[in-house]
Amino acid sequence: MNHLVFVQIFILIWVFLNDSVCCQRPAVVNVGAIFTFNSVIGRAAKPAMNAAVSDVNADPHILKGTKLKIIMEDANCSVFMGSIEAFQLVEREIVAIIGPQSSGIAHMISAIANGLQVPLVSYAATDPTLSALQFPYFFRTTQSDSYQMAAMADLIEFYGWKEVIAIFVDDDYGRNGISALDNELAKKMSKISYKFPLPTQFDLSNISELLNNSKMVGPRVYVVHVNFDPSFRIFATAHKLQMMTSDYVWLTTDWLSATLDSFSPTNRPSLHILQGVVGLRQFTPESRQKKAFVSQWRQMQQKGLASSELNTYGLYAYDTVWAVARSIDKFLNESNNISFSFNGKLSNLQATAIQLEKLKVFDGGNLLLKKLLETNFTGLTGQVKFNPDRNLVSGGYEVINIDQRTIRRVGYWTNHSGLSILPPETLKEGQDNYTRLDQQLHNVTWPGGKTEKPRGWVVAVNERPLRIGVPYRHSFVEFVTQSHSSHKIEGYCTDVFKAARELVPYDVPYVFEPFGDGQSNPHYGELVQMVANNVFDGAVGDIAIVTNRTKIVDFTQPYAATGLVIVAPISNSKSSAWVFLKPFTVEMWCVIAASFVMIGVVIWILEHRVNNDFRGPPKRQLMTIFLFSFSTLFKTNQEDTVSPLARMVMVVWLFLLMVITSSYTASLTSILTVQQLSSPIRGIDSLIASNWPIGYQVGSFVHGYLTESLFVSGSRLVPLGSPEEYEKALRQGPSGGGVAAIIDELPYVELFLSKQTDFGIIGQAFTKGGWGFAFQKDSPLAIDMSTAILKLSESGKLREIYKSWFCKMGCPGERLRKSEPNQLHFISFWGLYLLCGAFTFTAFLVFILRTLCQFVRYKRKQRADPSSPSSSMSSSTHCSQVIYNFFDFIDEKEEAIKKMFKQSENPQSQVS
Repeated sequence: MNHLVFVQIFILIWVFLNDSVCCQRPAVVNVGAIFTFNSVIGRAAKPAMNAAVSDVNADPHILKGTKLKIIMEDANCSVFMGSIEAFQLVEREIVAIIGPQSSGIAHMISAIANGLQVPLVSYAATDPTLSALQFPYFFRTTQSDSYQMAAMADLIEFYGWKEVIAIFVDDDYGRNGISALDNELAKKMSKISYKFPLPTQFDLSNISELLNNSKMVGPRVYVVHVNFDPSFRIFATAHKLQMMTSDYVWLTTDWLSATLDSFSPTNRPSLHILQGVVGLRQFTPESRQKKAFVSQWRQMQQKGLASSELNTYGLYAYDTVWAVARSIDKFLNESNNISFSFNGKLSNLQATAIQLEKLKVFDGGNLLLKKLLETNFTGLTGQVKFNPDRNLVSGGYEVINIDQRTIRRVGYWTNHSGLSILPPETLKEGQDNYTRLDQQLHNVTWPGGKTEKPRGWVVAVNERPLRIGVPYRHSFVEFVTQSHSSHKIEGYCTDVFKAARELVPYDVPYVFEPFGDGQSNPHYGELVQMVANNVFDGAVGDIAIVTNRTKIVDFTQPYAATGLVIVAPISNSKSSAWVFLKPFTVEMWCVIAASFVMIGVVIWILEHRVNNDFRGPPKRQLMTIFLFSFSTLFKTNQEDTVSPLARMVMVVWLFLLMVITSSYTASLTSILTVQQLSSPIRGIDSLIASNWPIGYQVGSFVHGYLTESLFVSGSRLVPLGSPEEYEKALRQGPSGGGVAAIIDELPYVELFLSKQTDFGIIGQAFTKGGWGFAFQKDSPLAIDMSTAILKLSESGKLREIYKSWFCKMGCPGERLRKSEPNQLHFISFWGLYLLCGAFTFTAFLVFILRTLCQFVRYKRKQRADPSSPSSSMSSSTHCSQVIYNFFDFIDEKEEAIKKMFKQSENPQSQVS
């Protein structure tokens, strides 16, 4: 019984003591730190973290009596050593790990942190693939490389470069950072054309080989993303290789600025090898707190506690310790207890020398994780606050430029304002829709000391000239081929290329490489495909610009207009019995006939009252109207005009008649003398509708066009390789094993027909196209060569090159048959007809007005005569009677009317 009472008392005492312990805050909280001590980051981070721990423990408002203890382990830049150190740290019951600085080590330790529920807070691991989805216990108090590469992409876009070369260290940090840059550039229609990785432990030989290889390619904009290198070996080697000249652009991520900041101004190495380099530096705003820490750092240097200058990673390390301390303080305020427990899965492992089964899981890991996510304070680097991805919510970069051994700040970058010359804290937040027009930077001094922006690319270098594929033609060699005697590639097309190249504002080393065997024309589609496959850098020749080719290469502006035409046998057509009607259109003949009738009627009206030749019986007068106007055509008028108005009309009419007869004579002469050609084929539609065989040139795109676009059966198509084969096939015709027609591009046809008279072009070209030079996709040379071709065309040089090859005996197009002269249309003479009509109408109007005046005078005299009969009639009858009397008055001779007026004015003479 006593024994039972003793047990109960013991249990009560144990529970009481245990509750007392659990309610007490621990005296010490252990936090681990893994980084490489002897490194650019480590030499600044170690004293910064020690200073932060000292400041935290000295602050009575933080941890409230609990001391923060940081246990540092050296990773020695090794993933393996970093992992070992991480296991050793977690055995010492740490609640969080600060670091590491290496992204590769961070990947490994993040997996350990996830398993043991220990938050891992890094101030230097920038690999963007360290995501919260995969590593929920990983936090980052510096900027992710995805953020930095957005800044780099904006910088590249600001200067208008479309292609860059990436030099990076071949590890998680380098590969994933450059991958992020590639994604950002793709959003801006730019790209990384070439990626040159370096080994993690690279030496000068690796750098020399890499840079020499990079000189063989076109881009001259380099983005360098490597680990911290105090010796700047890449730039020293580039300087020796003459790669720090005005033709080159060197951009760096923040590794360069952090390396430079780690040197004191007195111990900083010479910057002449960095002349013109542009880089990024993490932006930290100026504050009183930051200035105080800088002063504290100077004191630490004097005491030998800091062997390096303070850089941004030292500031981030300081803020990281404070972020962890604040989160632990909130954790203890809520939990008051730090406990660890064994992992059941690890306990089931067999015992080994490593003793993994003794590793403990931090019971409060989830709670401390939540407290870290709630972090929000202003530190030395600005606002320290995490987004759901465990990255800082704000931050920015400075854009620096090395100029004459000094470091100049030329601008800033943030994700809400882009590039600006104003500090981020002065800009308005929340403006994410910035455009390139809003971007601004101070002037930059580029390699070579120039302030003018480098072009950023070269087409080729003398060590590796452009490989230009040229068709080795068997026929139509005037366009391009290789001479059998001198093996020199020459022709119209290569001369155009050479002339255009001279107008390009930079050197273009090149070498022509023949494509084909010279025994038959090569297939041009294969030549273009070889350009797309990087076998050739470009192709020069009579290369047609067609849709499927433009999808794989870039073409220049066409330097020759082309189009598909039909060539067929032709014969002389017989003259028609009605050929005399061809000079004028039907409309013109109708207008001429109407004008003859109109002139006859008007002249009759004007002459009827004053000329006896225009009086008499109605039949005679009608004959006079028609015969007079038509006889003017032969100048044999029997009737003379007396009226001045009629003579005026005749002058204008005879002038019009002279022009019409002259034009008719010229047109009829041309029709009778120009050879008329005919063919049973009227155009492409009639040719396709028939079943006749069709010839095409070997190697051209015509076969694909006819079968794929016009759906002509391939069995109807006959390949022909030379003008001699053209002539033979056309003369044989479909019945003799030849072809009914040949479809080819206009320049070939013009050259062929310049030596043939029995063949001709049927109709017009049924496609429009051109010849151009082909280059690889996104090649800047395609644009510059297009500009040069336009200059050649505008200056007349392009035409001169054509004449020098094809116009020694007259240009082919001018020697071809002329088309039938166009008929003359009314529109060609409407001005003359308008003039003649105006004079005729004016004369007629004057005649009518004068006659009306005489008629009115006559009627007044008639009313005044008492002997004249008066009658009362209705108004309608009276109106018709007046009109009838007016026509009778017009029919009277004007001489009789004047005599009547004279007698009425002198009645005495009338009586006598």
